[in-house]
Amino acid sequence: MDISNVPGGTSGLILFGVVAFFAVVLVVVMIYARMYQKASPNEVLVISGRGTEPRLVIGSGQLVIPLFERVDRFSLETMTIELLTPEVYTTQGVPVIIDAVAQVKVRNEPDMVRLALERFLSKSPMEIKEIVKQTLEGHTRAIIGQMNVEGIITARDEFAQKVAEVSSRDLANMGLTIDSFSIKDVKDNQGYLAALGKPRIAEVKRDAAIAEANAARDAQKAAAGASQEAEVAKIEAKTRIAEKDRDFRIQQAEYNIASKQREAEADLSYDLQKNISAQKVKEQEVQIQVVEKQKQIEVQKREAERREVELVATVRKPAEAKQYEIQTLATAEQFKLKTTAEGQAEADRLTGFASAEIRQKQGEAEAAANKAQGMAHAEVGRAQGLAEAEVIRAKGLSEAEAMVKKASAWSTYNQAAIMQMMIDRMPEIASAVSAPLAKTERIVMINSGEGGGGASRLTRDVTDVVAQMPAVMEALTGIDLGDLAAKLPGLMQKAKPEIQTASPAVARKAAEPPIALEGPGTNS
Repeated sequence: MDISNVPGGTSGLILFGVVAFFAVVLVVVMIYARMYQKASPNEVLVISGRGTEPRLVIGSGQLVIPLFERVDRFSLETMTIELLTPEVYTTQGVPVIIDAVAQVKVRNEPDMVRLALERFLSKSPMEIKEIVKQTLEGHTRAIIGQMNVEGIITARDEFAQKVAEVSSRDLANMGLTIDSFSIKDVKDNQGYLAALGKPRIAEVKRDAAIAEANAARDAQKAAAGASQEAEVAKIEAKTRIAEKDRDFRIQQAEYNIASKQREAEADLSYDLQKNISAQKVKEQEVQIQVVEKQKQIEVQKREAERREVELVATVRKPAEAKQYEIQTLATAEQFKLKTTAEGQAEADRLTGFASAEIRQKQGEAEAAANKAQGMAHAEVGRAQGLAEAEVIRAKGLSEAEAMVKKASAWSTYNQAAIMQMMIDRMPEIASAVSAPLAKTERIVMINSGEGGGGASRLTRDVTDVVAQMPAVMEALTGIDLGDLAAKLPGLMQKAKPEIQTASPAVARKAAEPPIALEGPGTNS
């Protein structure tokens, strides 16, 4: 049968051939991959068989023919060996226990690897560790027996170095090397190490306590110094603050004093100027008052001179007409007495008014002058002196004139003068009589109900005392005031024609009541 004549036969053969080729290639690849063995960096492949020396593959790959060759893997990783010896006696006979740790591995050299493979290829990692542990323990115990406890404790690095040096030779024969060997702990079950450390512990504790005390002392000293410095700094700061506050208060006080001083000076200047102005005004007022008083005194003086001329004329007329002497003297006496009383009263009033007014103005002027530093004291004193001198002079003239006329009248008309004097003194006598009663602070009135009068009785008693005054005067002087007073109208009646022919001033004076009494306790 011809395959080429079959439809699709050629293409099918080609596809089959391709598939078969790829299948063969895949099988070859799979077989090759199965036969190829790779080693990691920390292991070694041991290929043996075919009657040749084993091949060692470290960190690479190798083709291994199944059935003809064998592959074994051996780890090159570091092994940690925990070593805990039993009690081993030192040179002092003290049993100690050493707790150590070692890092052991296969040296990465062909000869060393071959030695390790010869001894450990068929063993598990645990078995290898046990072999290494026993080797290290033996050498450790041997070295412990050559040292004392203090040396082991104080020279652990030297002890570990000796163990590593001694064990390295045996381990090298097994293809192994020690990377490190260190002592973790040294123990004993007899308390030797604890007793050995107690003096040092006590010494260390003592030193620690001393150091701690010294440190605490230094700390306290430093703290005290720091606290003292802080307190000093605080006090200095407070001192500076107090000084600044003091300076501020002083400056403020100085400013206030200066301000108040300026205000006081301004007020004083204002008051001084005001007082000066007021003093000038008061000076003008005083001058005006002085001028007025002087004019009044001048008027009074002229009036006195006029009265003097009139009296002289009145007195001289009786010499010319003897028949009218008694009437003229009576009229003159009457006019004299009235004029004297009025002049004296007016002079007294003017004197008192002027003195009081002048003293008031003087006081005001003195107060103003004291504030104005005594600028007008002399002027006020001068004005006061002039005014008082004028008043005294006028009063003296009036009193002298009155005394002259009174003496002349008494020489010609003794009884009338005596009567006038007695009448003038009666108010004083009545006042003296009633003075004790006036000084009485409290009067208790008791009415017995028998018609005593009560409060009205007191008034009646006082009136009776005053009414008895003429009788008392008559008993003392021998002069009957009633008879003497009754003679005055007859004398005036006889003198009427002469009075009518006299000057108008003398007639006016003679027409007035014969006696004009003023004062408390008198009747007109």
